[in-house]
Amino acid sequence: MSTGPGADSAPAPKHPTNPAPDPASPVTTGRIRGGTFRSLKIRNYRLFATGAMISNTGTWMSRIAQDWLVLSITGSSTAVGITTAMQFLPMLLFGLYGGVLADRCPRRLLLMFTQTALGLCGLALAALTLSGHVQVWHVYLIAFLLGMVTVVDNPTRQVFVNEMVGPKDLRNAVSLNSANFQSARLVGPAVAGVLITAVGSGWAFLINGLSFAAPIIGLLLMRTSELHKVERAPRGKGQLREGLRYVAGNPDLIWPIVLVGFIGTFGFNFPIWLSAFADDVFHAGPGTYGLLNTLIAIGSVAGALLAARRVVARRRLLVGAALMFGVLEMVAAATPYFWLFAALMVPIGIFSLTFNVTANSSVQLATDPAMRGRVMSLFMMVFVGGTPIGGPLVGWLTDTCGARIGFAAGGLVSAAAAGTVGLLLVRAGGLRVKLDLRRGHPRVVFVPRAPEEKPLAATA
Repeated sequence: MSTGPGADSAPAPKHPTNPAPDPASPVTTGRIRGGTFRSLKIRNYRLFATGAMISNTGTWMSRIAQDWLVLSITGSSTAVGITTAMQFLPMLLFGLYGGVLADRCPRRLLLMFTQTALGLCGLALAALTLSGHVQVWHVYLIAFLLGMVTVVDNPTRQVFVNEMVGPKDLRNAVSLNSANFQSARLVGPAVAGVLITAVGSGWAFLINGLSFAAPIIGLLLMRTSELHKVERAPRGKGQLREGLRYVAGNPDLIWPIVLVGFIGTFGFNFPIWLSAFADDVFHAGPGTYGLLNTLIAIGSVAGALLAARRVVARRRLLVGAALMFGVLEMVAAATPYFWLFAALMVPIGIFSLTFNVTANSSVQLATDPAMRGRVMSLFMMVFVGGTPIGGPLVGWLTDTCGARIGFAAGGLVSAAAAGTVGLLLVRAGGLRVKLDLRRGHPRVVFVPRAPEEKPLAATA
């Protein structure tokens, strides 16, 4: 349990029978006093965010350089998909173990080790590329090693945010983390495109490796006395099964995580699609690939900053953002014009980040602090761990049927998953969908089921 300011928060009320809150309250309006950037008032979080901004910029440079390097060596979108799969395969295989470590061990110390290891991987790939000895299997191997490190790094970073800011500002900090990551995406791909064209991919890998010094310095400078104390899980058997049972028994956790799994596996394969569109559809080079990534980042930053102003993670926002994300991917896949395709990257970025932030913060706030590492490791496992399945499959579909079919298929799966999970969440909450035609404006609203309509689980 946190002993810092703001005790551990409870999940938002689940039942429509609760008394209506004051319409003027911050919770009702979805706003909270303090502003969009209120978490940055906390010194430890400022250090964390500054280091993350620098390393995230290097990471995005490395991602663009890695995808283009593999494509230039092999000429295959499938090979790009395999590279992505190798990076996320460890999360699929070992992700839950990373959550156990995040619940057991000092998180600040864990992050120092993981950030150091990530930097060394970047420097190794830089040495191979700059020396002219790089082969595609080298990229696969280093991608796999990066994945092994992120098994521990991802859940630890997710739950360490709560130690820095406390439950009251958790949603805001999660949103700012996403804005931070996507702001780096504005700079990283553009710089990477220039570097690849001018001097090759190796320099992008070198800058990425060196950039991890920033978060390590930030972690060292933190004041441990200002961190919120949390209850750590003791060593014991059956902790993985305990975490899985905890998630399976909570509809507020299981269904958002299922939706995250589908969209992470089939909807977030942008390295495959955008490199194929830049190369095969629009017959452009790495600069165009970087531009498309930058446009997605512009939308993502906007989506993250909008999310940072809200304090309530609503189910309808989660499902609606996922649905719009899938629909926009299908529309982009069909457009014949580059300028329209590029413009659609902005709203795709907005809805992708709105969905991601809403899912992340709602799952964290609905989870007991002692279980948060394991729950977030499951969250990250299904979000990025599905890539080893979706990456090669989407890469093969893109190579076989074309970039447009591959992109449209990802959007179709995302939209279908959003619709299905939305209906399941409505039923789990004891609600039903009603079309309200008053005043001549059709609206979809959710109303409580009559007692005889409620499923047994909802009436228990």
